[in-house]
Amino acid sequence: MTTEPSTRTATGRGLTTGTLAAGLLAVCLAQIGLAIPATLNGLFQSDLHPVGSQLTWISDTFLLPVAVLELTFGLLGDLFGRKRLLIGGASLLAAGELVSATASGIHQLWAGQALAGLGAAALFPTSLAILAAGTTSPAQRARVIAMWAALLSTGGFLAPLLGGITATYGSWRWSFVVVTAIAAASAAVSALFAVNSSAPAGRSLDVAGQLTIGLGLFSLLYAIIQGPTDGWASPSIIIAFALAAVFLAAFVLAEKRAKSPLLRLDLFRNRAFAVASVVAVVGMFAFLGTAYSVSIRLGPVQDQAPMRTALAFVLLNGITLVMLPLTERLLRTAAPGLLLGAGLLLIAAGDYWAATLPITDSAFTSLILPLGLVGLGFAITVSSITATAVNTVPMHLAGMASATTNLLRDFGFTLGPAIIGAVALSRAASNFSDSLHNSALPGALKGAGTAVLDEGGPLAVNGASTTSPKLADLHPLALDALGHGYSIGFIVCGSAALFSALLALITLRSRAAPHTDSTEH
Repeated sequence: MTTEPSTRTATGRGLTTGTLAAGLLAVCLAQIGLAIPATLNGLFQSDLHPVGSQLTWISDTFLLPVAVLELTFGLLGDLFGRKRLLIGGASLLAAGELVSATASGIHQLWAGQALAGLGAAALFPTSLAILAAGTTSPAQRARVIAMWAALLSTGGFLAPLLGGITATYGSWRWSFVVVTAIAAASAAVSALFAVNSSAPAGRSLDVAGQLTIGLGLFSLLYAIIQGPTDGWASPSIIIAFALAAVFLAAFVLAEKRAKSPLLRLDLFRNRAFAVASVVAVVGMFAFLGTAYSVSIRLGPVQDQAPMRTALAFVLLNGITLVMLPLTERLLRTAAPGLLLGAGLLLIAAGDYWAATLPITDSAFTSLILPLGLVGLGFAITVSSITATAVNTVPMHLAGMASATTNLLRDFGFTLGPAIIGAVALSRAASNFSDSLHNSALPGALKGAGTAVLDEGGPLAVNGASTTSPKLADLHPLALDALGHGYSIGFIVCGSAALFSALLALITLRSRAAPHTDSTEH
């Protein structure tokens, strides 16, 4: 790999200051793009009036291309150079956010978020790979991974602040304009200062692998998100689940036969890598499912100000940056199972605590401790997952390992809103329907409540009952039903984190010996 001795830093003899800045800014940008819609869910609900699962799709149209295409972008970076992908990814994200900022309806907003997600899909694996490629020792790589994870969370920390401030003093549209400007700056920094790297040996495009995993993941997420709206037993949902199983099985077969697979399945023979992969999916599902539940609780359900949601996300994401020095040291000295287990247990504890909070409690102080526990757990977990996965493969596979880890982590992120939205809204709709049926409300009002529920779901009932005096008597029923539904969501997230913690503690009992192979071109 080409280096510039005059700009080498203590971070790693082969890692230039410009490359470090470009990689860290890129991952921060990608996470800002991923996280910012969550702060704005309440405004989307009141302005664009999404119905059924449409609100969930705003987040997942960004996350879906990230989850589907990260492996391919990791491969493209290895083949054609990572600098190009940093520039191109930031440019795509800027274009997508600009489309979102000018959206006149929910469908244009989906299109903009999908385009932005395509850019983020290039940035997540490429930013980690270009940084890891410049390190020359396990200790240096641990430091860089800790910094990368800290900037990932910094993006999650900044996104709600940007969203809250712009929405409070302007419009939700300005949030996307600000992200567009950050993306343009990231593209410029990468173009001017990043040093290119690649690892093309033995790599080539795997069209069959990309098609099968793309179709498989899309079918699975479609079924999960649309299930509550279309009905779990409806033909479209059953077909989508069946297609997901077929395509994902075809992906495994395609990778076994490919000369240059998109994903080397033998990576999973490494126990530490395999466990980190499972934890990446389940643990990150728990974290983003928690974040999504908080955003819906504070926004569309309680109708609190965007800045209140922003402060909640500061608790969830900001702790990682504060803990950077400690995290770096722990990555070098502690057993991965202990770190992963401890972080996930903290997430579980915070979720179970949050599940006990009544929906009528709108005091922010009630959320501080449970969300603080989740944020602390995430700070430990996200760095540990990445370090465990990347440090246990040879250096020349760092691009594939980072892309795989990012794919699994972001697939877990994608499942968070999808599954929690499905579980919470299904439960809330059932509870509201039962409560409405058993109430002493007039028949005409019951009929109106049922009609709104059938048309837009429980969130629509909650919104309509706060704005229409004729439907005001429905509000306590809708609020209670949604509170119960999202409490179940917190419990599901906590249980997922607890499962992941036990898996890590049981299977990763000793510290993995990292590979030091530094083959790069």
